[in-house]
Formats: sequence, C-alpha cells, structure tokens
Amino acid sequence: MLDKKTFNGIIKSFGLVFGDIGTSPIYTLTVIFLLTKPTQAHVMGILSLIIWTLITVVTVEYAWLAMSLGQKGEGGTIVLRELLLPMLKSGRRVAFVTLLTFIGISLLFGDGVITPAISILSAVEGLTLVPGLEGTTPDTLVIIAAVIAILLFTFQSKGTEKVAWTFGPLMAVWFISIAAFGLVSILHVPSVLQAVNPYYAIKFLLENGIAGFFLLSQVILCATGGEALYADMGHMGKLPIIRAWYFVFFALILNYLGQGAFVIQHPEAKNVLFEMIFQQTQILYIPFLIISIFATVIASQAMISGMFSIVYQGITTRLLPMLKVDYTSREMMSQIYISFANWFLLVSVLFVMFLFKESKYLAEAYGLAVTGTMTLTGIMMTWIFYLKRQKFKTMASLFVTFVDMVFLLSSLHKLPYGGYWSLVLAFVPFSIIMIYTSGQKRLSTALKPMDLDEFLEKYNYIYKNMSKIKGTALFFARDVKKIPPYIVNTMFNNNIIYEDNIIVSLIKTENPYGISGSFKNHLADGLRIFEIYMGYMEVVDVEKILKASGINEKIILYGIEDIVTENIIWKIYSVIKKLTPAFVQFYKLPAHKIHGVITRIEM
Repeated sequence: MLDKKTFNGIIKSFGLVFGDIGTSPIYTLTVIFLLTKPTQAHVMGILSLIIWTLITVVTVEYAWLAMSLGQKGEGGTIVLRELLLPMLKSGRRVAFVTLLTFIGISLLFGDGVITPAISILSAVEGLTLVPGLEGTTPDTLVIIAAVIAILLFTFQSKGTEKVAWTFGPLMAVWFISIAAFGLVSILHVPSVLQAVNPYYAIKFLLENGIAGFFLLSQVILCATGGEALYADMGHMGKLPIIRAWYFVFFALILNYLGQGAFVIQHPEAKNVLFEMIFQQTQILYIPFLIISIFATVIASQAMISGMFSIVYQGITTRLLPMLKVDYTSREMMSQIYISFANWFLLVSVLFVMFLFKESKYLAEAYGLAVTGTMTLTGIMMTWIFYLKRQKFKTMASLFVTFVDMVFLLSSLHKLPYGGYWSLVLAFVPFSIIMIYTSGQKRLSTALKPMDLDEFLEKYNYIYKNMSKIKGTALFFARDVKKIPPYIVNTMFNNNIIYEDNIIVSLIKTENPYGISGSFKNHLADGLRIFEIYMGYMEVVDVEKILKASGINEKIILYGIEDIVTENIIWKIYSVIKKLTPAFVQFYKLPAHKIHGVITRIEM
C-alpha cells in the first residue's frame, strides 16, 4: 500500500519529471512513418523497437543504474562528475571527466531548446483536424506555438509555485487518456501485443539493413526526457519517481501499441495520435487537444526548471560565470529564476520554431543531443561501477552504453538535415564554459596571490604601527593560504586597516547539500578566518550565516579585476566578467556596505 506522502510524490512526479517523455507519443510514430512504409511487418518491428528502447534506455539505464548512483538523493551529470573525480588518481583522467561533463551540460542545453519547440508545435498541429481549421497554414501554427512559448517563458519570473500543484494531476489525466485511447485501438487489432517480443525488433533491423539502422535515430524520440528521471531525483526523491515510472511506462506502451494498431488499419494516417483520437471519438477530440497543449507546456516547464537547476549547479561548481539568480519561492529555495538563461532559451526556442516551421522537420534536429547525453551518462556510470568493483552493474552499464552509442551513431546521419543545429546550440554554452574555466585559471595565475606567511609578517607590522579604523571589515578569499591582491593593496598600499578584519572563505563540499559556518583559528591580532562550507547545490544566504555568527560588519571589500589583453579569447572572457554580477552581488550582500577594489591584470 502507498502512504499519502509517496502517493503525492508520484502525482507531482508526473508533472515535474515525466512531461517530456510523456508527450513524445504526439510526434514519435508520426515522424517514423514519414520515413518508412506502414506495412504490418514494419509496424510490428517499430513497436518492438520502441518497447525495448524504453526498457533498455529508460528503465535499465536511468531508473535502475543511474538512480543507484545518487548522492544524498541528488542526480545529474554534475553529480556523476562529483562522484567520479575523488576516485581518479591521474590528472589526465580528471581532465577527461571534466571535459565529458562540459559536453554533457552543453548537450542538455541543446535538448532544452528543441524539447519545448517540438512539443508545443506538435500539439498545436492537432488543430488542423478540428472542423473548419483544416486549412490552417504551417506559418499560422508556428505563430500560435510561438505565442504559447512567449507566455510560458514570460511567466517564469513570477515563479511556478502557485500553479505547480496542478501540473501533476493534469499530467495524470494525460497519461490515463493516452492509455485509454491506446487500449481501445488495441482491441481492434490485438495482434499488436505480440510486439512485446524482441524478435520483431531484431527481424526489422536485419531485414531493413542500413535504412533500419538510420531509422533508430527517430525511434529514440520515444525516450527523450528519460534523463529527467535521474536529473530530477533531488526534487522528488527516488521512490516516487520509480513508482511513477511504472505507471507512465505502461501508459506509453499501451498508447504506442494503440497507435500501431491504428496505422495497420489506416496506413494513410499523417498525424497518427490525433487522427486516432479523432476517429475514435470526435466529441472528446477538442478536450483531448486542449489537454495535449497543456501537457506540452508542462513538459516545457519541467525542461526550463531543469535548465535553471543545471545553470545554478554550474555556477556553484565554478563551471559557469555568476549570473543573476532570483528566488521565486519563500518556502522552496530550490525554485529559482535565472533571467539570462530564461531569455536566451526563449530566443533559441523561437529561432528553431520559425526555422523548421513543422514538427516533422524539427524532429530531424532532435535526437543528437539526447543520444549524446545518454552515451556520456553511460560512460561515466560504467567507469564508476568499474572503480567500485560492482561487476554485474558494470556489465549492465556497459551494455546500455553500447546501445546508447548505436543510437548516437544512427543519429549522426541527421547532421546534414538540421541535426547540426543541436550541435550549434550546444556549442554556445560549451564555448562559454571552456572560455570561463580557462580564463579563471589564467586569471588566478596572473593575480599572483601572496603566500599567507609573507602576508602575516607584513600584516603584523602594519597592525601594530598604524592607526586603525573602528569596526569590522569583511574580505573574501577562496583559499586563505593564498591572499588575493586586492586585500594586499587595501591594507599595505592604501593603508586601510580596521580594528577587526575577517577573511570569509566559501568552500564547496563534495555533497550536494549542507551548510555550516564557523570561525577558525585567529591568524593574528585583529585578523580572523570565517569559513562557510556549502553543498554544491545549496542556495546560500551568506548575510544570514554571518549574522547568526555574531558578525556585524561595517564594510565589505571585494576584488574587481580590470583585464588588459590583446588575446581574442581573453577579451571574450573579460566581456563575460563585466556582464556577470560580482561575487558580492550574486550572494546579495548589503549594497550600502560594499566597496570594490580594482586590480589591473595583464593577460
């Protein structure tokens, strides 16, 4: 029996986790049968491939293997990196895993653009079956889809907390609907149930050769969003997601089998799901169409929220530059809004909508990012299981990684037909990550921090022999053993020294959650260290922690780097630094106490 908490978690999971994979029946079979003849043998083979893709890629890879690698209940590409790095000894291996993480995050962005575009557009295309709207042009449909997307993205800054409670029940209605309509269709051609046998999938691939292999790039569309099971584990918990997947899995299977049965009866069908519903019951068609549009909006919402979480993880793990983060919920600190990410996503979504115009063409760009992400997840999982000496899971993970690679190779043929756009979209965040992380390393070297021993020697002399300003001054330093130049310049060059000087250091832990702040040993008279330990997914209120520890600062000093360079890469890095909020702005420290100290750096 399910307790109330688990049941509520399952319902919430429908909206937060399964929106993307739950709406894939809208376009998957429609796209597949544009590329292959809808004969009974082909239908049975494709249905079998879909069923076993959902079993292998989603159930085995994500629901079982990946979800067994959660860290304090959290999942995702960055979590895999944080699990793997401490187990590696070689610097080259660490660099390789870091590169895989960069690629994984970038591909997820490509996915995050195409998912809302294809989901909303494919649902809106169902309008063409409504009597009187048969002649609606693709341009009109794109405009309607674009308006829905603009409203969705504009709403993000308000927060989704007030309406989020409706997402789960609406998606539950969606899953029940597609399962019921699928079941009705199966009753007309019950022989489609035999597609559960993998014999039909193998037979299809053997008989169709290279054409069958390339068709796998469209079959994988049925599993898009599967990675959300692992990525959203921290939001919902492992148990509710797995329980919800059982229900979603059977709803999807029933619907795909029902669509297959409909195609066998109506091989001329162009928009399989909507034509199947329209043929079964015209009275319920418009309500179903409305639910489908809501379902695709919810799927897009889940992807947007997921992108905000990934960007925030990237900021806290110092892979991405600091961006302005707003907290849209007083109760749930995890509900965040990142303005730059939101508007950049919207512009990208609208761009691909107007570029491709129809979901069948957009499907040609879809799949590369998905299969790339799945393959990278498989590689990192296999590595972790191998290092943990878990032989059975290593073999299982190796098998699903091989399957992922087959899908990835199949998807490569999409490159000339629009697939390159998913790589172009992924290249933008990848370039930002590479330039930013390389720039941070170069900047750290160029800043030439002072060793602690040398600093203390000069500090003790100046503290004893100079008049001091009353009150407490706060400084920030990543590593207390290396004192940044702005502190050195403030105290020794500008002769600004307070009675009480506190160096605050924010230290990222290997765990996703947990915050603690405390004073460490006194370094010298009037000089103390305050360390804040924070999980890499924590939303930290620095001022609150300082106040709780009795710190009432008079001034907060921080470093600003004025970068001078002729190198085009470092010029881009300099622009990124200027456009992003400073450290103290990111952590929302009191503006009237903040003073920036400029250090000129040549790179």
